[in-house]
This record gives sequence, structure tokens and C-alpha cells, in this order.
Amino acid sequence: MYLIFCRVVGWLSLLARSDTAKELEILVLRHEVAVLRRQVGRPRLSWADRAILSGLARALPKALRMHRLVTPGTLLRWHRRLVARRWTYPRRRPGRPPIDPAIVALVLRLARENSSWGYERIRGELKHLGYEASGATVRRILKRAGLGPAPRRADVRWRDFIRAHAAGTLACDFFSVDTVLLRRLYVFFVVEVGTRFVHVLGVTANPDGAWAAQQARNLLIDLGDRAGTFRFLVRDRDAKFTRVFDDVMAGNDTSVIKIPPRSPRANAFAERWVRTVRSECTDRMLIFGERHLRAVLNEYAAHYNRRRPHRSLDLRAPADGADVIRLPVGRIERRQVLGGLINEYDRAG
Repeated sequence: MYLIFCRVVGWLSLLARSDTAKELEILVLRHEVAVLRRQVGRPRLSWADRAILSGLARALPKALRMHRLVTPGTLLRWHRRLVARRWTYPRRRPGRPPIDPAIVALVLRLARENSSWGYERIRGELKHLGYEASGATVRRILKRAGLGPAPRRADVRWRDFIRAHAAGTLACDFFSVDTVLLRRLYVFFVVEVGTRFVHVLGVTANPDGAWAAQQARNLLIDLGDRAGTFRFLVRDRDAKFTRVFDDVMAGNDTSVIKIPPRSPRANAFAERWVRTVRSECTDRMLIFGERHLRAVLNEYAAHYNRRRPHRSLDLRAPADGADVIRLPVGRIERRQVLGGLINEYDRAG
């Protein structure tokens, strides 16, 4: 309406002009239109242009009306478009309406976190959380994500077993260290899976079944009253783990679980500690002998258990209890471990 009003005001201003000036302007405009027609094949008109041209074209003589930009056929076509737009309703896609993405994400989360839940169990949990969905909808969502029914998803994986029994599980293994004189020493250690606390049980150059069994006895003595809380011990199929070793653990009501052959990932907690102690300690030092290696590992294990932050423990050390709030007062002091290989920091008391 604003554009039309401005155009009408411009036409009214023409009343004050002479006929000669108007005729000259018409001649100029006709020539400009002829030039534009040679350059532009089909001009683009706005809705305001269409309304003005449609209204003025009706007052032109028939002979002149056929040579305008807007012909009667154009006017009729514009009118048909207006009628079609007036009676055209919003298009809707055929079939079922799309599923709310929030429901899809929640169904997949519930299915992955609860492998034994069926379609109706997930549907009931959705209803409890304020979402409405049928069992068929839950089935379609899981099928598109490649998740089958509950019996297929409920297979107990090794990772799920370890996570469920972490607090009562031990993991043990050997790793080797070569001394300056190219003598190979073997280190036997045990990790408490729940807390990641590490016990370095022994260092020897000739490990055998009797030596490993004695280290198992020493471990139970060190654990004391806590020994009865550990129900499982994960180990590989090394020949150094004999029946005597398993009997020692069975006397503590601890079941020995053997990982599959050539599957070190099944004993991932022990393997991860081997990588850590190598990269942070033994690969950065020259080991002179058995006594030296034992002293180095004992000092590093004390640092690992009491000071080193662990990502799976929310950046707490394995031996830390509840979070302690330390006030930011006092200067920070450094304490060197293993001759400066590792640094520990505390606030001066």
C-alpha cells in the first residue's frame, strides 16, 4: 500500500505540467522501454508493479493494450495464481507423522544402558518420563539403529561383566625389564580393578609356578581383612600360573578367570598399567639390577597409588577417599620422585 500511495502521489504531481512536457516524456519513456526490451527478455515484477499495471491497463485503448508489458493473457494468469494460492492448503506428507527426535534419542539410550529391557519395558519407562510411544514405534526405532530384541541385546559381554564386578575383581600379569647388563627381570603385579590400586608383588629373573604361588599368598596377607571382598581374579594363560596358584586363590573363595588365548584386551586393566609404568618410569631409566628395580617400582607404585590422578576416578588417585577441599593459601612446593623423574606438588603448610 505504501508503494501504491507513492506512485499515485507522483501521478498527481503531473497535473501541474504542460501537455507538451508530458508528450515529450512519453516519447522518452517509450524509447527507454524499447531499449530495455532489447536487453531483458522477461522482466521481473513485484506484486505492487502487477497491481498498478493491471489497474491502468484497463483504461488503455485496445490497440495500445496489445503492445504493453502486461497483456490480457498476463492479467488472467496472475488472477489464476491468486485464486490457486487462496485455496491451496499446506501440504502434508502422506503416512505416519515423524517421530520426535527426543523420543528416538531416549529410546536408544534406554536400550543401550539396559540390554535386558524389551519393547514394552522401554515403553513403560517412556510413559513414566512423560512420553507416549507404542511398542511398534519402539521396535522401529531400535531396528533402524541396528538393535535387536531384548534377548539378543542381553548377551553378557566381557566388558559388562568386568564393570559389574569391578569392586570385587583383581587383575594380575607379568612384564619384563632389561637391565644395563642385558639381564631380563620379570615383575609380577596385581591391580584392584575397582580402585585401580596397584600391588607390586615381586621381581625375579627366574619366575616359576612355585614363586608365583608364593606371591599370591603374600598378596592375601597384605590385603588382610579386605581379601574376602575380592571374588574374581583375572589372569592370562601363562605357564607360570599353575594349579597351585589357582588353589591359593580358591582358598580365599576367589574364582580365577582365564582370558581367551591371545586376547590381551580381555585383561585391559593390567595391560594399561604396564603401558603406564613403562612410559613414565622404566623406559626413562637405566636399571642396574634386581634390587634397584624393586626400589624403583616400589617408589613409583607409592606415587601412582597416592598422588597420580586417574581419569576413571574423576582425576583422583587410587588411594584417595572422598574429595578434599584444599584452600588456595600458601605457596606451592615441589617434591621430586625417582630423582626428579616425576614431580609432586603441595601447598606449604
